[in-house]
Amino acid sequence: MVKILISGFEPFGGDAVNPTGALMEALANEVMEGAELKTVLLPVHFDECADLLIAEMEAYRPDVVIACGLAKGRTSITPERIAVNVKDIPPGSYADNQGQRPVDEPIVDGSPDGLFSTLPIRAMVNDMSAAGIPAAVSNTAGTYICNNTMYRVLDHIRAGQLPIRAGFVHFPASTEMAVLQPSVPSLSTHMMLDALRIMIRAVVADS
Repeated sequence: MVKILISGFEPFGGDAVNPTGALMEALANEVMEGAELKTVLLPVHFDECADLLIAEMEAYRPDVVIACGLAKGRTSITPERIAVNVKDIPPGSYADNQGQRPVDEPIVDGSPDGLFSTLPIRAMVNDMSAAGIPAAVSNTAGTYICNNTMYRVLDHIRAGQLPIRAGFVHFPASTEMAVLQPSVPSLSTHMMLDALRIMIRAVVADS
């Protein structure tokens, strides 16, 4: 049985919903063959998001961590290849939910410039694509909360030499969000949930 910790985020940037929060609710009572699942909802706040997820890792001791976040404007579900050791909010971009706007700050002083996902991201993308779900490997998680969370988790694993695989997946806006923002690309929450199930099965198969 593969123990998998999955995280999503609360709404941010003026939106009333975050589809990854809805995914955590939907997965809360999910039963999947070969997997034991635990979900957690994270705040959109440097660095409380990563502190909470790492605390959940220490309590639950998972084999795998799949962190999920929103990338409004993307057209596909995108597992991230790499997280970079910087937090930076450009002018005109959203502050975090407590108003913080870090600029050119390292996430962890003295740690590597970048850390790669250890999830089977290519298999995840191939399996989603085969199921008719728009998916692609992404080579940038940005420099906002999502990258911050991915980097901190991978650095925690690296520093402790822990036997945990981890990574991050970005989801597009949901159709619920697109009702108010018709120009924003979107996918249904049902399709996103199917995609997350496919990614979980890919992780179990890779174990």
